[in-house]
Amino acid sequence: MTACRLLLIMWMAVAATPAWASDTAPAASAAGTSAAALPAPAQILEVPAPLLALLHKRVIDPGYSRERRLQRLVDMIFDAQGLHLAYDPDATHTIAETWQTRRANCLSFTLLFVTLANLAGIDAHVQEVAQVVSWYQASGVIYSVGHVNAGIVLDGRTGTVDLDHNVLYDHLGPQRINRQRTLAHFYNNRGADRMAAGDNDAARAYFQAALGMAPDFVAAWNNLGVLDARIGNLDKARRDYETALRLQPRHGASLSNASALYRRMGDTRQAGLLASRLVRVQRSDPFAQYLFGAQAEQRRDYAAAVRFYRRAVRLYETAHPFHFALARSYFLAGDARRASIEMQRARDLAGENGDALRTRYQAKLDSLQRWRQRGGNAN
Repeated sequence: MTACRLLLIMWMAVAATPAWASDTAPAASAAGTSAAALPAPAQILEVPAPLLALLHKRVIDPGYSRERRLQRLVDMIFDAQGLHLAYDPDATHTIAETWQTRRANCLSFTLLFVTLANLAGIDAHVQEVAQVVSWYQASGVIYSVGHVNAGIVLDGRTGTVDLDHNVLYDHLGPQRINRQRTLAHFYNNRGADRMAAGDNDAARAYFQAALGMAPDFVAAWNNLGVLDARIGNLDKARRDYETALRLQPRHGASLSNASALYRRMGDTRQAGLLASRLVRVQRSDPFAQYLFGAQAEQRRDYAAAVRFYRRAVRLYETAHPFHFALARSYFLAGDARRASIEMQRARDLAGENGDALRTRYQAKLDSLQRWRQRGGNAN
């Protein structure tokens, strides 16, 4: 599933590109009433008449420039006189449901924003990020293997509109995807929700619909494997995971789940081979190393946290949150000198991400330096 929060716009100059592809394939069919209840692609993207009227009134009809329309669209989505949209991580909604509930996760927001932007004459498309790390006050660190946001092209410049401002992208960053893959995300998220609720038939119908949209969508193959393993269809689960790993041999969730499945089936050799492969993948994955560091920090093993965070920093040198985490672990381990060095690095790297974040790091650095001057223990 995906993870997200507030709005961020970043710009750089490139050649203009067209809006997202309009061709779609029908959702995969599945037996039973659950499949019949699945929303069709047209239903997912349908704009309710009252919302369309609001878009015309606030954004289209006044005849603003495209840049002004973009800002007016953002205002309309978030202000109290418009949608007054609120973030909800579980709200994988159609556009109509988003209008009704005024709640959305990053996928629902992106579907809404791109569709309305296109109607307003703004060149917008959906983008996918393979891996992200997000930070939420309520639940700490979230390591996600899926995230979407909106890309825009305006007067030869590109921008990214993201519901989450507390997110670190992987090295590749956002990559444009077509409508079919976007809808695969929707069906896959809905399937994961239904599986969590114990509605296995609906979950299967949604996963199959996702694969009908994008047969190479690894997340859906992995989730289908989880579902089959849960209901005891182990041979089918094995084939699901094998398909996922054939499409993406380094997919961490599929490696982990497949290893556990083989162990459950009594094939300890194959389980061990996959587990070893997973370890190699994780050692070269800065996000996995960061997650291990966070877990070590939570159990107050600060020496281990330092080791994991240092590896994350080596693998992703420009990630300011990694330097900040390393500074925090150094400090908690009693090494204020190294903590200060890493805090300065986090501050300097954050300069590219806005004054507020840089100021936050500077305040923490000042506090750390005052602590050292008062005679705190340091190595």
